[in-house]
Amino acid sequence: MASPGPSSPPDSRSTRRRTPVASNTGVLPPDVLFDVLLRLPAKELCRLRAVCRAWRSLTVDPLFTGAHAARHPLFLANFRDDQTHICVVDLLGIVVKRIPNADGHLLLHTSLDLACATTVRNSCQVLDPATGNVHVPPESPAVEHLDRENVRMPYTSFAFGRIATTGEYKVIRIFNRPTLAGFHQPHLFEVFTINISGSSSGSSHTQWRARQPDHFFDPSSAIVVGEVVYFKVDIVFDVLICGDVYPGIPLDCILSFDLEREEWRGILNGPISEIFETDKYAGDLDGYRGLWTQVTLADLRGSLGLVHYRKHRHMMDLWVRKDIDGGLWVKEYIIQIEPIFPTTESCVKSLFMLDDGRLVIHFPKTGLLFIYDPRTNTSAQVEMRHLDAVAMYTGNLLSLQVGDMV
Repeated sequence: MASPGPSSPPDSRSTRRRTPVASNTGVLPPDVLFDVLLRLPAKELCRLRAVCRAWRSLTVDPLFTGAHAARHPLFLANFRDDQTHICVVDLLGIVVKRIPNADGHLLLHTSLDLACATTVRNSCQVLDPATGNVHVPPESPAVEHLDRENVRMPYTSFAFGRIATTGEYKVIRIFNRPTLAGFHQPHLFEVFTINISGSSSGSSHTQWRARQPDHFFDPSSAIVVGEVVYFKVDIVFDVLICGDVYPGIPLDCILSFDLEREEWRGILNGPISEIFETDKYAGDLDGYRGLWTQVTLADLRGSLGLVHYRKHRHMMDLWVRKDIDGGLWVKEYIIQIEPIFPTTESCVKSLFMLDDGRLVIHFPKTGLLFIYDPRTNTSAQVEMRHLDAVAMYTGNLLSLQVGDMV
């Protein structure tokens, strides 16, 4: 099945400039030029804007770039067959640019104008695709953690977000427990602020800040929604409960960290109990633990979402948090994925919502990317090389200065 075509953004003719625009072939009315260039995919537009100065001026106008981004969404991707680049791709699977990624860092599933790529150990880098600047936080831990053994262990987890009020970007680093026997120990939790004011590549010349951790969150489940980082409960909860050790909060909960204030917030109740009470397929599930391993947290354009993938039925339920204070979860979508890939997938790795309401879904084992359109209740696979990781790019591709045009 072919991928659904992009939908047109709202008409913005009333806000466009009315001065005729000259080109090397004559004079074009601005509305006509706007509409013609808006139809071009990013790759062709980057090439054709060199035709004349007027075309170049239009393609960096905020009105045009915003409308073009809504109509032609772009992503950053790690392809499995290319560990040395981070690629800018569109929803047709076309690679627009390749950006060097010599160390093979893996993208976090963010929706920002910057990208954060990490390794399983202590290192990460923040990349600005528009300028090529790379900000590399130090690998050395916060002063309070220098004598802790598990800072040298692998499988470090990260999260990355932006503070709207200040424009700052912050990275969270979480050191996993050294051994399973140490599951009573808390994870080590650190925060780092990225300084993007400089014009050259390099680190921000500051230090990681230790923050008091919550004992039982799952580091790999982190998702940033606005200025809050959400985590699923650590699966070790189930181990404690089976051992008659009650950890103090139910398994069905979501922990949250305020990225701006750098402190933990209240505990949110999840929708799992409602799934068991109302879902006619709940009998297929192997208790809370079996269900909790099948769900993924997601940022749905500023709302917290929870995706439950039922692999044997090729279906997904998408729950959306509607009332933060009251704890209201609503099952907004029941998505039927075409059964064309193996049932080896047990969960979704990442999910994004586009401006037109379509959902972009990445499966981790097969590396496939799907688009679900709620208007037609159809899903389709994107014809693209298999992906290890994908992130939405909300910046302006038309100002990209680095990488190789494909």
